[in-house]
This record gives sequence, C-alpha cells and structure tokens, in this order.
Amino acid sequence: MEELSPEGIREGLDTRFMGQEVVYLSTVGSTNEVARAMAARGAPEGTLVIAEEQTAGKGRLGRRWIAPAGTSLLFSLLLYPDLTLEQVPRLTMLASLAAAEAIESVTGLPVRFKWPNDILIRGRKVGGVLTEVGVTEERLDYVVVGIGLNVNWTPSQVPELAGKATSLSEELGREVSRLELLQRLLRYMEGGYLRLEEGYLPHKVFTSRLANVGEKVEVVLPRGKEEGFVEGVNAEGALLLRREDGMTVGVTMGEVA
Repeated sequence: MEELSPEGIREGLDTRFMGQEVVYLSTVGSTNEVARAMAARGAPEGTLVIAEEQTAGKGRLGRRWIAPAGTSLLFSLLLYPDLTLEQVPRLTMLASLAAAEAIESVTGLPVRFKWPNDILIRGRKVGGVLTEVGVTEERLDYVVVGIGLNVNWTPSQVPELAGKATSLSEELGREVSRLELLQRLLRYMEGGYLRLEEGYLPHKVFTSRLANVGEKVEVVLPRGKEEGFVEGVNAEGALLLRREDGMTVGVTMGEVA
C-alpha cells in the first residue's frame, strides 16, 4: 500500500500555496471538519487536510462516504476566495474539473460529471466534491472544498455500491499512484483558482463534461421535483432545465434522480 506523508506530498509539488501546508491524519471523522477548525485558527490559504481514513466522511445530503483505509484520496482544501455566497458553486465546479483533469492525465480514463458534484467514469461514481462555507452575517469568511476519490479498492464488492460506484484501479485493472494523482490535482486546482480570481468562469467547461446534456431528467428538490431537458449549468452552477413548455429554469438545490 502506497503511504502518503506531508514531506512526500510537498516534495516535487510546484504550487505556490495549494497543498504547501499539510495536515496529515491516519484516521479522522471528517477532513472538512478539521479544515473548518483550521480556518478558525487562521491557517493559510491552500492548507491541505488529508486522511487515510474517514470515520464520519459524508457526501451530499449527509450520505456516508465508504472507503477502506489507505485506498483512496480523502482530503479538504481551505480557501479564502473573493466571492459572494452565490458564487461559491464556482469552486465546486473548479474542483470537479481539477479532479477530472488529474484522473485523465494519470490514467487516461474519460471523466464525466453528474450535477451537482458527482465525478463519474463510465456512468459510475468514482468520486465527489463537498463544499462548505464559513459565514459571518452575509460575508463569506472561508470555503472548505472536500474531495473524495476512489483509487485503489473495489466498490463493486460492496453490495450497496455494486453497479453504482467504481474506482480507478477497478477500471484499469491495476493500482494507481495516489501521490501522483494528488499532486496533479493540486496543480490543476491552483491554476484554476488563480484564473478564477482573474474573472474566469468554469461553467462552460463543466457543462461540456455533464453526462446527461440533452436528456430529460427529474430533479428531486427539497420540496417537490422539477422535470426538463438538461441544457447545462449557468455561471453560478445552477442546473439549466428546459421544460416541456419551452421555458428554461435554473435549479440551485436538488439531485438528479
């Protein structure tokens, strides 16, 4: 099993700040929770909190994130972006794109997305992004971007994940270097983040990777549902659906069924 370490992560990592401060944990409840605590202590931008195992890892809607110790990439990044609350989904899209580019450059496997934050290979989930914020009144204090990627284990052997989830090693038939994958992702994330600060909007590239553009879908909302044909996402990450009556609506919360 390939072991990660703060020294190993920083060695050869040519970023300015992304991942240069590393908090490494063998086991933790949630890397996002640790990153939020680090923000309260004034940790620098780009601080990486990474764990070999999460005992309380979660995805959207509080779902449990399953991953055997030492097999996956489970980490969070602490950021202090100059964004409004409504613009935070830009970071979710940015992180998804960084993960996709890293996966494709290391493995050659094609990556697609399922709105809002699932990372797919051949229609099965290989990872996801969970973005959380710290707010004072309506001012954004910090953003924690949590990323989980299934790397070197076999989700198909877990009954509740069979047919729904996959991993890089399961798709390739061989193990993948978690360190190389992480370092590339950090480089791509920093490059995109710096561009974002200059006004770059990632929604068009994100849309180009959506798995169901042009398809009719049902989106389960906090209350009720919305149906329509997927046209893409807007600049703030809302899913654009064209209803049967021709009207296009933007969905900001929900899950594609």
